[in-house]
Amino acid sequence: MIDLNNESGMKVDERKLIQLALFTYKILHIDPEAEMSIQLVDEETMSAYNQKFMGEEGPTDVLSFPMDELRPGSDDELAEGILGDVVLCPAVTRRQAEVAGRSAQEEAEYLLVHGILHLLGFDHGEPEEKRQMFTINDQVIEAWGDQRRGSS
Repeated sequence: MIDLNNESGMKVDERKLIQLALFTYKILHIDPEAEMSIQLVDEETMSAYNQKFMGEEGPTDVLSFPMDELRPGSDDELAEGILGDVVLCPAVTRRQAEVAGRSAQEEAEYLLVHGILHLLGFDHGEPEEKRQMFTINDQVIEAWGDQRRGSS
């Protein structure tokens, strides 16, 4: 079950974000009933979260707060439980989108997958971890784009 709460004051295609989260669940073999919340917040709120939880100043694009320490499942067994919370800041993602050469929605989608991967224990602190995480992130986004275009 995915709960989305938009307190950012910005228009975001919330339906597509939920669809992408469920698509990501499917790709990574997560039970569709696994609980996750997506919070869209303004820069002030994100700055406060970034300071409190990461010790960093200013707003960031995405923060993840895992709950049950789930890991990707397999074809034979879906991961079940409470995934956790992903917090996105649409104002920051909108600015980053220009640099990344994506639309604001595409950037939000990319960062949502990134946040979900963090909930599943992926990280990018070491070069090999970063390569693995970003490869999976790119694969999910590519498959999402293919599905939306109607190809397989």
